[in-house]
Amino acid sequence: MIKKLALFILLLALAAAGGAYWAYGQIEGYVAGPINSESDTLIVVPEGANYHSFTRKLVADNVINASPWTRWAAKTHPEMTQLKAGTYLVEPGTSLSDLFALVRTGKEHQFSITFVEGSTFKQWREELAASDYLEHDSSGLSEKQIAEKLGLNGDKIEGLLLPETYHYVAGESDLSVLKRANTQLERALKTAWGSREEGLPIKSEYELLTLASIIEKETAVDAEREKVASVFVNRLNKRMRLQTDPTVIYGMGDKYDGNIRKKDLRTPTPYNTYVISGLPPTPIAMPGKASILAAANPADTPYFYFVADGLGGHKFSKTLTEHNRAVRQYLKTLRSQ
Repeated sequence: MIKKLALFILLLALAAAGGAYWAYGQIEGYVAGPINSESDTLIVVPEGANYHSFTRKLVADNVINASPWTRWAAKTHPEMTQLKAGTYLVEPGTSLSDLFALVRTGKEHQFSITFVEGSTFKQWREELAASDYLEHDSSGLSEKQIAEKLGLNGDKIEGLLLPETYHYVAGESDLSVLKRANTQLERALKTAWGSREEGLPIKSEYELLTLASIIEKETAVDAEREKVASVFVNRLNKRMRLQTDPTVIYGMGDKYDGNIRKKDLRTPTPYNTYVISGLPPTPIAMPGKASILAAANPADTPYFYFVADGLGGHKFSKTLTEHNRAVRQYLKTLRSQ
């Protein structure tokens, strides 16, 4: 009788062990299985979320399927209960355990926003407003108010932000992005100012930035930047008006419809360098590092004029006669295209 009881207990123990082993296998298969996604998926872990509330959210969002093994997974894998709030990017085929490993690191997905050289602050605001996952704290603020938030003097931000790609995490303020862009600009400007050519007709870093913005708007050809800079420096040294169309366009503001007419060249604005002498009062765009360096170190040339050659570059001239000839050739090239 005792032997039979012992055998029965042994069988029960074996059955229990077998059941536990089977259950453990089911749990391991569950946590090792892929999530329901065929493309990159953004996963948000809310503030204050715990394992159970987060898994319920994953089920509700159809990231994972409901399973009786969900609550048991937290028992066999207690590390899965360690969550850090944030927004994470999960790739297709990611297992549930890898998903939890990711959110345990706190390494949130980095979104990016790119500002191109020569863009204006107005365009930057449009880019920021259209960017997802940013807190749009600058919305509704005037340019002057934004400048105050960034700790800048004056009420104009044009030119004071360095155009490049910036990364941010979900929920970050757009003012934070602008602050970093200003910090990067100040570094680039300080470097250029410290290595500038002696004798430039430029009195301050801000004037250098203003000149750089004009260079940026006049050419996108890297090999031409120093030559374009030399034309403006030569004209400033001779007290000639800069007579550059981008300043006219900037001064026209919303009145610009894509064309510059003769009356526009004659209409006074603080930025119309066909009318005013010297540099305009502020930059007219956000210059990149290359244009800032070109403004600080222009080429040594005899040129006072340049015009588009119709082939993507410019023709540089020493005299007005040469320049007029280049203009006629440019118009001829345009007609033949």
